[in-house]
Amino acid sequence: MPDDLVITRDLAYGPDAAHRYDVFAPIDAKGLPVLVFWHGGGWTNGYKEFTGFMASQVARLNMVLVAPTYRLAPDYPMPAPIDDCRAMLAHLVAHGSEHGIDATRMYLSGHSAGGHLAMMTALQPDALEAAGVAATSIRGCLPISGILDLHHTSPAPDSLDDRVYTAVLSDRYDDAVMSPISWTRGNRVPMRLTYGENDSARVILSNRRIARLLAAQPASSTLTMRAGMTHFDTHLALRDPADQWYADLDQLVRNTDS
Repeated sequence: MPDDLVITRDLAYGPDAAHRYDVFAPIDAKGLPVLVFWHGGGWTNGYKEFTGFMASQVARLNMVLVAPTYRLAPDYPMPAPIDDCRAMLAHLVAHGSEHGIDATRMYLSGHSAGGHLAMMTALQPDALEAAGVAATSIRGCLPISGILDLHHTSPAPDSLDDRVYTAVLSDRYDDAVMSPISWTRGNRVPMRLTYGENDSARVILSNRRIARLLAAQPASSTLTMRAGMTHFDTHLALRDPADQWYADLDQLVRNTDS
């Protein structure tokens, strides 16, 4: 990590061992917008350390990067990880200023399962308000290769689609209510969705379908297909400071940060 970052690791935002987050802030950060980025891993594995490589690029945009983890299935099925996302944001409302964060200017993102969690958090303003987070503080959401529709009519045994029903959901009939595609109505959070040309069929279909629904809502939305990229390429491409995703994030902040 470069010397121009203040890095604080393994902070607690709740009582569980999984309620931890890392902060990557520019030196002398004060009142900066924050990018909260949730890791992927199919809701059953993954680490906040998957995200740290983005820190320098985010700092160059004069933002703070927060990389949380969350409770994982099958020990903690849905909605536990979604509850954790709200708890993380509520913690930033109370303590973000300690790291130079203006918690009224939050941008949510994540890869794969993390993209699902970011979008579920952004699309449920009433639940955010109940957790102590003003819905208006969510200025944008940028899911990367997000799994945005959990429903599957006949998942193949031992596939990720099957794991959703056997390990991730508390009840198999919660597949719709735990899907971002079910919560788009009236959306007022600007959305910037990204997926790979060679992404999984589930990711491609759910992104294309939800983009049509979002286009009919009050907030702006875009859908970007990354040519030639696989499910994991869409995140690993962000190792490049010149990647277009950072320019899109910067433009979104400029458009909404007022």
